Amino acid sequence: MPHDDPDHPHELLPPDPALRVKALETLLTTKGLVDPVALDVIIDIYETKIGPRNGAHVVARAWSDRGFRAALLEDATAVVTQMGYYGRQGEHMVAVENTPEQHNMVVCTLCSCYPWPLLGIPPAWYKSDAYRARAVREPRAVLAEFGVHLPEQTAVRVWDSTAEVRYLVIPRRPEGTDGMSEAALQDLVTRDSMIGTGLALAPGAPA
Repeated sequence: MPHDDPDHPHELLPPDPALRVKALETLLTTKGLVDPVALDVIIDIYETKIGPRNGAHVVARAWSDRGFRAALLEDATAVVTQMGYYGRQGEHMVAVENTPEQHNMVVCTLCSCYPWPLLGIPPAWYKSDAYRARAVREPRAVLAEFGVHLPEQTAVRVWDSTAEVRYLVIPRRPEGTDGMSEAALQDLVTRDSMIGTGLALAPGAPA
């Protein structure tokens, strides 16, 4: 039986990515190679302290400051590095801006390249085979499943994230936000809106 083949240990792992991760975590913990407490701390940092908050900070500033937005679109790597948002999985950043004419959407067709320093841990659906294949083939259908329905005249451009470059979508600023502080604007920026599978929240809308 292939599951008993010592030359193919990966076949012992379940096919579902989440289950595979859990199986690997259990194996490494059992062998004493991973401290589960330390692992929980790292996960908590990315989920609650980093999460999409860094990216939301960048987007809110881009909405508030035209000069900053121009610099971000010209050289996102330099700008986010100056803000302290750099490191592994965020070395080469490109910012793309949504407009009435073009909506941007990010996918990694080969694996799950994702700007961790800005958006935290990638969601499970971003890493799924279905999203990676369909985002390129039928982006409007995928967006509709996320509840995003764009006018026909708005083109959809899909950006393929790689190990060499990762993307940050600057969503369109919601109407009715004139005069809002940068801090208040941050609350309107969602993780999905910075991937392009969502829109920024309207003022007063539930998060």
